[in-house]
Amino acid sequence: MTRIGLLSDTHGLLDPRILEHFKNVDQIWHAGDIGSMEVLQTLQNFKPVHAVRGNADAGDVRYTLRDFEAFRVENVNVLLTHIGYQNGYLTPSVRNIIAREPVQLFACGHSHILKVAYDKIYHMLCMNPGAAGKYGFHTVQTLLRFVIDDTQITDLEVIELQRQ
Repeated sequence: MTRIGLLSDTHGLLDPRILEHFKNVDQIWHAGDIGSMEVLQTLQNFKPVHAVRGNADAGDVRYTLRDFEAFRVENVNVLLTHIGYQNGYLTPSVRNIIAREPVQLFACGHSHILKVAYDKIYHMLCMNPGAAGKYGFHTVQTLLRFVIDDTQITDLEVIELQRQ
């Protein structure tokens, strides 16, 4: 059993409440627009991290991270990226990756809109944790927590942080 904390779009601000909500997770996944190396390093010093760069990431973050991370947790193939959808459809880059290697869990950010849905065409669970930072149009900071146990993705929790 592996407990996951998923966030995106911190844009340079790591709200201390996030670490409190992720204190019992085994891994943290960041779906881009991290905003600073300090945010990334704080997360890496806290827990093991899978992270990708976002379109707003610059400097060291941009050069340290890749656009896509494909990895396996337990018996679940995962694909993590920042921009996963354009106009409601998977981007061509994402479609190309999942055509070569089936994915059971796809996670992305960018939209600042929390969404979890099963894609019947590609047979994968898609997660967007919304935005954990304060930059953007969203009024509530959101994160996801869930468990991967062998091939099962369970115990999904939506965490909402009111802006302070």
